[in-house]
Amino acid sequence: MSELGVDAVVLVGGKGTRLRPLTLSAPKPMLPTAGTPFLSHLLSRIKAAGITHVVLGTSYRAEVFQEYFGDGSALGLEIEYVVEDVPLDTAGAIRNVYDRLRANDAVIFNGDILSGADLGALVGTHRESGADVTLHLQRVEDPSRFGSVPTDETGRVLEFLEKTPNPPTDQINAGCYVFRRSVIESIPVGRPVSVERETFPRLLASGAHVHGFVDSSYWLDVGTPEAFVLGSSDLVRGLAPTSALPGPVGEALLIDGAKVADDAVLTGGSTIGAGAIVGAGARVSGSVVFDGASIADGAVVERSVLGAGAKVGAGAVLRGVVLGDGASVGAGCELLDGARVWPGFELPDGSVRFWSDA
Repeated sequence: MSELGVDAVVLVGGKGTRLRPLTLSAPKPMLPTAGTPFLSHLLSRIKAAGITHVVLGTSYRAEVFQEYFGDGSALGLEIEYVVEDVPLDTAGAIRNVYDRLRANDAVIFNGDILSGADLGALVGTHRESGADVTLHLQRVEDPSRFGSVPTDETGRVLEFLEKTPNPPTDQINAGCYVFRRSVIESIPVGRPVSVERETFPRLLASGAHVHGFVDSSYWLDVGTPEAFVLGSSDLVRGLAPTSALPGPVGEALLIDGAKVADDAVLTGGSTIGAGAIVGAGARVSGSVVFDGASIADGAVVERSVLGAGAKVGAGAVLRGVVLGDGASVGAGCELLDGARVWPGFELPDGSVRFWSDA
């Protein structure tokens, strides 16, 4: 039994379409983030909180997770895997793992959230309040970009609101919940079920106790290329919590086997993957360079992701760009915010002056 007396359920079944072309070759939670799969950082937080039994709800490229993490023993965890045959949405995916749960409570994590919330305090609030479900609610500067979740003076959730220009609260659903096992059992079986549109409104209508754990710690949804790059950078610089960083905190993280010219400049929490090469006079800032990628002399790469084996030619400029695995950008090319180059595609030298508001 875990020290907190709860199971952890991590939902990692999504296809990560917003992160294409990177997710054409790997599920989003397995993308190298600050030098290790993104999921490693979440699992490190789960372990640090004293939770040891983890159930992964998988679907897209399900085999990749088990091949990498195995039974979890190397991390001090016990990991089980449950595969969705068809997409079941969030609540349906939670119900799908019910038979693997052991404790009376389960902490549910969306697998694409980077968060610094105190998991022990979250579970403690759930138990002290006697709630059926407790939601991690994050305070954000601009809640109009999200659905908002108002609570009363005792912390009970009042309703779930869709995006609105003038939300009544700065509290949003942060994608982490504590469920009583009996509530999970009550979710319909074998069909897609949404927690926001069906499960939570049904619970409120029935008079169930849905509680809010309000927090203002680090929080980021890494579902877009811009957020993915920022999350990796924040991990490298020590701004986001993890104990899975494969190196010291700093302005850059070099994975074993990376080769960087003496006069190249690496800043902004950049990661240079194994076997990657950064040439003379190149500047890399706030970027993620996957294994085997190369950046030629004098190139500038900012806020960008270079897939495995991708190549950037001499003097090229990339700002806010995603290169798929094996893609090639020729010397002197300039690609700006929103540009995405598909795996294996080659742009000839000097051929591109591109920008985008995407």
